[in-house]
Amino acid sequence: MTVGGATDGWTLLIVYRGKHCGRCKNYLNKLEQTYANWEAAGFAVKSISADPIEKVKDDIAQFGWTFDIGYDLQEPQMRAMGLYVSDPLSTQETDRRFAEPGIFCIRPDGTAQIIAISNGPAARPDLDELLDGMIFTIKNDRPVRGEV
Repeated sequence: MTVGGATDGWTLLIVYRGKHCGRCKNYLNKLEQTYANWEAAGFAVKSISADPIEKVKDDIAQFGWTFDIGYDLQEPQMRAMGLYVSDPLSTQETDRRFAEPGIFCIRPDGTAQIIAISNGPAARPDLDELLDGMIFTIKNDRPVRGEV
């Protein structure tokens, strides 16, 4: 699967549910703690949600995240990425459809090396284990798997 165009290096892309999700905030806080390690391994680190820019700015101000964060992910983009899409359970949760979590490790040519998607907030790869595996993959020039 190709998720984007060619880049100069590897990319870690994390799709998160949005400001309303406490588990997402915990996960992105862990990402912030490991961010320097991902960069040292040659990864551009990016995150995105369906939230409008105002909600993203609020979270950045509150949590001090320093990695790139996108906003306003649209439903056709979610579906093109193979993500699960949810309606809010109430207006207190959020005011729009949102993507369930997705983690993509993308090769410099735009090919997805790792895809981990979930249909709910509780299942996400451990970032330290994922990074360790990606370092092994890069150092040993391992191919994309699961294409049979």
